[in-house]
Amino acid sequence: MARILLIDDDDDFRAMLRLTLTHFGHTVIEACDGKEGLTLFPGANSDLVITDIVMPEKEGLEVVMELRKRRPSVKIIVMSGGARNRSAGYLQTAKALGASTVLEKPFSNGDLLTAINQLLPAVEQEAAGI
Repeated sequence: MARILLIDDDDDFRAMLRLTLTHFGHTVIEACDGKEGLTLFPGANSDLVITDIVMPEKEGLEVVMELRKRRPSVKIIVMSGGARNRSAGYLQTAKALGASTVLEKPFSNGDLLTAINQLLPAVEQEAAGI
């Protein structure tokens, strides 16, 4: 299964995502903001980064740009919620900056797992015993 670096400043939402991801066999490394996420990234050995956009310290768009400099091949899912127009604009920008996939909050567990399986097909095959 995948090693996932999960970056979100909302403790409850991050905990819910961690529980979902670990339930499906993934290993999750958590960060409470972009600054902590970028600090943990080198040692996390992650296959995938999932990050929120609006956070204190260092926001998600900065995280995407920095990750693309450090390891261009890393898969990144960016998520954002809030006002629909504002969220859509942030997600478009994240995609332009190099996010692999974007998800608008709220999203279902199925949406998240589908995005992960599309980005990491080897993980999906491993889960299926292929």
